Amino acid sequence: MNPAFDRDFEALVQKFAELLTGQTTPETVEQVKKWAIYNHIHKTMPALASHWNQTHPEAKQEVRKLFEEIKALNEAHRAQQSNPGKPDAE
Repeated sequence: MNPAFDRDFEALVQKFAELLTGQTTPETVEQVKKWAIYNHIHKTMPALASHWNQTHPEAKQEVRKLFEEIKALNEAHRAQQSNPGKPDAE
């Protein structure tokens, strides 16, 4: 692929992670990537997601944990934005 596109797209993903969770650590960005891809697959090809969940029950639990972590980060970030005097935990 085009290296400039790769850089620009990675910057887009980092900004998405920041807006979603308030964090841009490499770990958080990677979690957001997996969350977004799985979420898209689940919505556009639910049969594929269901089949994968059935054949990979341990991974399904990891996905559930990932969704809960992203949700918690998002809720904490939104709370931080509604109360700007409180420092954001990264």
